[in-house]
Amino acid sequence: MTNSENIVGEKWDRCITDTGIKTVSGLGLGIVASLLLFKRKSWPMIFGTGAGFGMGYNNCQHDFKSPVVMRAFQIREKQK
Repeated sequence: MTNSENIVGEKWDRCITDTGIKTVSGLGLGIVASLLLFKRKSWPMIFGTGAGFGMGYNNCQHDFKSPVVMRAFQIREKQK
């Protein structure tokens, strides 16, 4: 059985990692778009970073608000 502190810690680890990856990916895509399409303007990098951070933040909210999922093999019927 896992402790609730471990479950919350794992959720935080996933959230920080996911948000970091999405933020850096958005920045990278913004850099590429800035270099190739928008004549080296800075707004695509800012937009990409913000969009990546927003997606990561939204995933964290969903992860923390989701209820605990009980799987069928965990539920056992009591004997009468």
